[in-house]
Amino acid sequence: MSMNAMTASNLRSAYGGESQAHMRYRIWGAHAEKEGFPNVKRLFMATSDAEEVHATLHFKALKEESGDFDVTSGSGFGLNSTSENLQGAINGEVFEYTQMYPAYIAVAEMQEEKTAVSAMRFAIEAEKVHAERFTQAKEAVDNGKDLDTELVLLCPVCGYISLTGEEDNCPICKAKREKFIDY
Repeated sequence: MSMNAMTASNLRSAYGGESQAHMRYRIWGAHAEKEGFPNVKRLFMATSDAEEVHATLHFKALKEESGDFDVTSGSGFGLNSTSENLQGAINGEVFEYTQMYPAYIAVAEMQEEKTAVSAMRFAIEAEKVHAERFTQAKEAVDNGKDLDTELVLLCPVCGYISLTGEEDNCPICKAKREKFIDY
């Protein structure tokens, strides 16, 4: 049985946005390293891979959909200072968890698309954390410092990012800490 058209369109849009964020964060991470912020680079790389996790969840939720589609998704552009790139990242993450995903989830719930809802719920919770981590990094960079962290850890199941490693389980998806990827 194929997915309702509106939910499928929303998931394709989310897939496109997450895919673009994945690449944008890799570019911004390399730039941060050139500007002398290696921990900010690590954060960008971990978040890039988190966005790949979200894109993959959306793609898999669309497993019954096949063919070529035009995909409309928002995407930030510009290679600026690390501080400005971090602000762009914050803006994108906040948009996703305050506007995009709540609307997409409401439609998917109304259409009883449980797989789509599940994929987007992981993403919305992780995006909140990403915005917090990018805000911490921007505060450091704006003070002429690198992000003060020894650890940058990614939950490969849902995209959660830890800077402490204190979690026994992922607070979003409950995956074991041993599954986390270190950057």
